[in-house]
Amino acid sequence: MTRYGLHPSCRVRKETFGLLFYDLRGPRLLFAETSDLLEPEFFLQGGAPGEALRGRPLAEQSRVERFLSSLVRKGFLVEQPVC
Repeated sequence: MTRYGLHPSCRVRKETFGLLFYDLRGPRLLFAETSDLLEPEFFLQGGAPGEALRGRPLAEQSRVERFLSSLVRKGFLVEQPVC
């Protein structure tokens, strides 16, 4: 299982459309239309998608996994493997 946390130089906040990520190294912004799928606390606590999406449809879970992978590639998140 993998947990995802914010890169130390990045921040996230809740907006009406979903989440706004910003990178202090850039500055760079990323507007994510996530509606209520994820809360900012998920990233602050080093969240695991399975825990946050328990009971949600499989298609939603898959969408969130792709979204998290994209945020890692863009440098907003870091993966934190769980042993």
